[in-house]
Amino acid sequence: MGGRRYSVAMSAAIAEILSAHLERQDGQEDVVLATYAPSTGRERTTALLRRVFLPRAGDRHVHGNASFTSDYVMRVTEEAAAAGEGLVLLHSHPRGTTWQSMSKTDRATESGYAGLGSAATRLPVIGMTWGGEGEVWSARFWFSRVNAVDAETVRVVGTTFATSFNPALLPPPATTPAQIRTVSAWGTVVQANLARLRVLVVGAGSVGLDVAQRLAASGIRTVGVMDFDAVEPRNLDRMIGASRRDAHDRVAKVDVAVRLLRAQATAANPDVRGHEMSICDPEGLRVALDYDIIFSCVDRPWPRAVLNQIAYTDLIPIIDGGINIEVADDDTFNRATARAHTLVPGEPCMTCTRQLNPARVALDREGLLDDPEYIRKSGIDLERAGQNVATLAAMVSGLLLTQFVSLTVAPGGRGAPGAVCFHYRPHVLEHLEDTSAPSCLWETALAAGDARIPVATGDSRAEAIVLRRRRVARTLPGRLRGVRRWVADRWDN
Repeated sequence: MGGRRYSVAMSAAIAEILSAHLERQDGQEDVVLATYAPSTGRERTTALLRRVFLPRAGDRHVHGNASFTSDYVMRVTEEAAAAGEGLVLLHSHPRGTTWQSMSKTDRATESGYAGLGSAATRLPVIGMTWGGEGEVWSARFWFSRVNAVDAETVRVVGTTFATSFNPALLPPPATTPAQIRTVSAWGTVVQANLARLRVLVVGAGSVGLDVAQRLAASGIRTVGVMDFDAVEPRNLDRMIGASRRDAHDRVAKVDVAVRLLRAQATAANPDVRGHEMSICDPEGLRVALDYDIIFSCVDRPWPRAVLNQIAYTDLIPIIDGGINIEVADDDTFNRATARAHTLVPGEPCMTCTRQLNPARVALDREGLLDDPEYIRKSGIDLERAGQNVATLAAMVSGLLLTQFVSLTVAPGGRGAPGAVCFHYRPHVLEHLEDTSAPSCLWETALAAGDARIPVATGDSRAEAIVLRRRRVARTLPGRLRGVRRWVADRWDN
């Protein structure tokens, strides 16, 4: 398997159905079958649970332990194969409190059905165990009857984000001296869970750069930043931490972000990743699928559409936000509104909340939003749509991070609050009651995984920008600038 990582994800609704069945009043073990769709990232494969097939009368034997009947397994395997899905074998350990290893009986059962299931579906069979007392999941990928690879995590995605970690693959990291006050605020367990999450920030502008630095400072070990653009004088007023030299040299935003995150990180062994690419490119999408949670800090319609999609098709929570600034006719500041919301199964998508215009997505994909003549004729005011101020952007960062803490920590048992909006002129924080449209295209494609409708079809503009910057970096002046930055970074550190 070449060092590839594996994970399982399910919606909170699926998790509730499974746990309700597996938690028996008589304390005995139980079993159930489900199907999954694969979601393939660059480094990680995730099994997305799609359908649960509760046992009918005679489908399983409960006798302290529990076992499937072959008819039950065959029926669900046929259902999975017909839908292009894989087979999931689930059973419970009622007194389990941590990630569960397989007993000899567990191994014999799962390996016995692994050959049949994978041959019929052409996908690995997934074995899962529910530790009832600790409310913790564990999982394995069976590639043959003798080859089982442990998953590193099982993620349950809803307004709260609950992750079961395999301690053999992702042990809880030690607290560092720089985290003493952080740990005192929410405890060692919360800190250990947050530190092991993989979080991606898409868009390294005023908001994204701020959010990424605060995640690294909070002790999250793996933080990635994705952006294909460079620092320029026109955006230097909003990128806190970027320098005039960065703007002069047109340094890639992700390079600036990586430099700042490494300086801010409090984890013992930070894994800071810069992805100089577009989320609208297939490779950018594959990179994004390696992460557990993604911050959407972009304002263009097409990348927002890609992120909107994978919140549902790939069960990766997307924390999205932005700011709208209104300027009066005399060019004075009139009002501004900052907004943030979390996209997860059961919550409305960007289109349903009117934060994404499908018509604008089509224009963006066709490159028309970069065509000055089209923009002039259409009357679209892109300059005002991209307005921002560093002092105002801080509110968006705060709203996004509040959503993140609510989603992952759930203070007082309450998860992500839904959409919230801060109105600057009246100084009012509003909770928005949004609802999903009937038969929403995005939300009904839940856990589709690799079968998703292609939206990230390739961003030629982003690719051209990155290639041009790399060509310049290979010239003599470019190499000299690179050496100067390298020396400056080493001196600063």
